[in-house]
Amino acid sequence: MTLAAATDLAAATNENLAEISNVLIYSAMAVYTLAFFAYIAEWIFGSRSKVARTAAALTPKAETRKAPAVTVKQAGGTAVLERPKVVVRAATGSRDVPDGPGAHGGDEKGDLYGRIAISLTVLAFCLSFGGVLTRALSVERAPWGNMYEFNITFSTTAVGVYLLLLALKKNVRWLGLFLTTSVLLDLGLAVTVLYTESDQLVPALHSYWLYIHVSTAILCGAVFYVGAVGVILYLFKDAYENKLAGGGKPGGFATSVLERLPAAASLDKFAYRVNAAVFPLWTFTIIAGAIWAGDAWGRYWGWDPKEVWSFITWVAYASYLHARATAGWKGRKAAYLALLAFGCWLFNYYGVNIFVSGKHSYADVGLGALRSVGF
Repeated sequence: MTLAAATDLAAATNENLAEISNVLIYSAMAVYTLAFFAYIAEWIFGSRSKVARTAAALTPKAETRKAPAVTVKQAGGTAVLERPKVVVRAATGSRDVPDGPGAHGGDEKGDLYGRIAISLTVLAFCLSFGGVLTRALSVERAPWGNMYEFNITFSTTAVGVYLLLLALKKNVRWLGLFLTTSVLLDLGLAVTVLYTESDQLVPALHSYWLYIHVSTAILCGAVFYVGAVGVILYLFKDAYENKLAGGGKPGGFATSVLERLPAAASLDKFAYRVNAAVFPLWTFTIIAGAIWAGDAWGRYWGWDPKEVWSFITWVAYASYLHARATAGWKGRKAAYLALLAFGCWLFNYYGVNIFVSGKHSYADVGLGALRSVGF
């Protein structure tokens, strides 16, 4: 076999692997869609008869109690004095409210649908992981050299974080529906707007730092996303608990969903712990990027838009963690700050890559051919 023929065969093999990657990603989307409907079935068919814990704990009757009567002995009789009613209202996010029973509502039928949904999620994760791996093999490099590759790797990592938490026996099954919804949107965006043909990297990206810097950025983004979902659900659950504590009587399917979620205090704690756990890794990501910039461009920091927004994201999350650890900023104010921080992360990826030019952009940005590196 001649050298030219061997080269052509290698190129064809690479194209075949790239096509297999595309097929696996589309297959993963199909299975994620089935998992999405299974998660919906879990919420719908899960029992609603066991989801009144929050209401029972926060109805005015439970919140307003009458203190024991005080008896005062007097000559010729006993005088009974009644104290005024005492309203017990805990600080936001710290009420003594039990967690909900989960999406399945403690029901055997709902639990069955939930287990099916998780099984489908595992299968979809394996397919998407295969798609990322074959994409990498098709060009023999890290599979995150452009926004399309970053997106498919990011969504795979986010699902991997979710499955890992489940494997560690953490109570996060309620994340399933929200996760599959956003993963489907992310993959849909990737295969339509962001799709880029499998190709080699520009010279500036040929570095071992591509494996270190971008992989940590992807992992941080996936964990930040999980934390953001916890924050959003916390805000809904806290508003629901506030309404109950104020004497309101919300109803409907939304109430059934909120009843099954963990208590607002649990969601708040979950989001804080997740963000706090990954924040040091985000710090390392920025430092690794600076070292790579020194190797590639001869300076560690040049106020490139990507560098600036990475630092803004770091400041936003640092502010949230500091605020959340301070008693005066627990609850909704800290939650809004956490969402602002995640918004900075999203803009750092999508907004800066699409709308801002800088050293992290390596070609024109257009529909179907975005060539910006992830981080």
